[in-house]
Amino acid sequence: MKKFLSANEAVAHAAAQAGCVVASAYPGTPSTEILENIAKFKDTVRCEWAVNEKVAVETAVGASMAGARALTAMKHVGLNVAMDPFMTFTYVGPLGGFVLVSADDPGTHSSQNEQDNRNLAKFARALLLEPADSQEAYDMTVAAFGLSEKFSVPVVIRLTTRTSHSSSLVDLGDFRPAPHPLIPYKKDIARNIPAPAFAPAQRLNAQKRTAAMEKESNRSKFNRVVKPAKGVKVSAKAKSLGIVTSAVAYQYVREIFPDCQILKLGWTNPLPKALVAKFAKTVKKLLVVEELDPFLEDQIKAMGIKVVEHKTELNMFELNADRVQNLRHEVLGDVPKAKAKKVPEGLPSRPPVLCAGCGHRGVFHVLHKLGATVMGDIGCYTLGAFPPLSAMDSTICMGASIGNAAGMKKAGMKGRICAVLGDSTFFHSGITGILSAIYNGTPVTTVVLDNRITAMTGHQDNPGTGKTLAGDPAPVTEIADIAKACGYKNVAKVSADDLAGLERTLATAMDSGEPWLVVAYAPCRIAAKLTKEGLCEVDPAECRACGACFRMGCPAMTRGAEIRPGAFQMKIDPDLCAGCIQCSQVCKFGAIKRVR
Repeated sequence: MKKFLSANEAVAHAAAQAGCVVASAYPGTPSTEILENIAKFKDTVRCEWAVNEKVAVETAVGASMAGARALTAMKHVGLNVAMDPFMTFTYVGPLGGFVLVSADDPGTHSSQNEQDNRNLAKFARALLLEPADSQEAYDMTVAAFGLSEKFSVPVVIRLTTRTSHSSSLVDLGDFRPAPHPLIPYKKDIARNIPAPAFAPAQRLNAQKRTAAMEKESNRSKFNRVVKPAKGVKVSAKAKSLGIVTSAVAYQYVREIFPDCQILKLGWTNPLPKALVAKFAKTVKKLLVVEELDPFLEDQIKAMGIKVVEHKTELNMFELNADRVQNLRHEVLGDVPKAKAKKVPEGLPSRPPVLCAGCGHRGVFHVLHKLGATVMGDIGCYTLGAFPPLSAMDSTICMGASIGNAAGMKKAGMKGRICAVLGDSTFFHSGITGILSAIYNGTPVTTVVLDNRITAMTGHQDNPGTGKTLAGDPAPVTEIADIAKACGYKNVAKVSADDLAGLERTLATAMDSGEPWLVVAYAPCRIAAKLTKEGLCEVDPAECRACGACFRMGCPAMTRGAEIRPGAFQMKIDPDLCAGCIQCSQVCKFGAIKRVR
């Protein structure tokens, strides 16, 4: 059976084929589609969105301890959240196969940093596999469950944005999803409780396990030498050069260095040192090509093996064929240096923007008007930092906004200060923030942008939506009720489309000197299918070309005729307008009216 799949889809199919029983994750690009596709096998896999990555890992750990095969998935920064249980579970070790998929984001396409989670896998003493394409993503994931059980070790499958979202033909073999039989659970506190009485022995076991895994890695089918194809002309310089590479970097190396021997590594922790040493002896020069950190190169150098030094930057941003061609130009000198591609003149850029009708826009318009310092968070609303809204001052990590704002208050900073985060982020890691603020008496105003969906990653459900990943009904968790249960006396709910109401509420909250939680609610118009709920128009006879509506940054608002130098009458694109009427509220001349 063959299918055209992305690596994310291939991992999902592999989990079902390998008999995964439990899968838990928190959505985050580029990993989101893994759980969404595993959910299609709901007859064999129990699948769920957890409120954050830590809980997702803990759920998968519990399933593994019960003897079931389990998988958890997250983007690279999600593993930071989950490191506490993950690090300790490497001491305990799985019973049922445990697989953690970390999807890294070289080039920060949709992330706040660029980290190489191979380092975290090594730090945790986990087994690490790096697919180079969708077929390998499938094969490695299927094998990962067995390897996890064989060595009693968590297995990390490290994807990147390029592999996660690129598709290719995958041979699924005899594809028959079915739950793997549970391994019987036995009470064993010496194994499952890493208390000081047992942790030293567990640490020693982890060391012995690493040695056994390294021995196995040297003969793994995922590590192999790739020689030039028949008919490829090989120069003396190319013949003398051997290249060690892994993951998607292999694809670029295979394209740009087709005449060189390549040690293609798929099992990269523990590093197959004997295999690397043997390969190094077959060539005069050894070059290491990898994306992001010199993870392989530093270990190979530590073995005493000389590695070709080069000036071509490989350890920042996403690799591409041009960069690897420049590397060949530097090392072999037999190809021209790749010319930098220029963006054609006149081609407009398309930066991300809040959707037409998005309730977040009204909140940021008001906060900017009130002159607030806004500690932001991770979500669509991060776009509130950019012109013309220019209303957000920082973004650190999920849930950081509340602690950041509290720290500013504690430091004695004057003026209006607030924290802004979304509903899914609030459930993810905002509850502890508001609890800490109220406990310590910090007069922070927290604004929760409640659009009843996890919007940025593609509209996934959360505890506030009333549905599970499987589509089953679930209790709706009210954010205001949580705040009241934490001890907040000042809790307000206001429509994010009511600009006057927002201004009154937010000004009162930030000026009160007391802790407040404000729920600014408006449904995500795409998720709620409200993109055609209404239509507004500009009356040319009333428009004074003041530009106030244009400064809302709505993509439906466009410039019309120039009525005086630098002053344009406004027009509303009927194909984009969602009828939110925020623009009509900022027009002092009554020129904008809702017509449908």
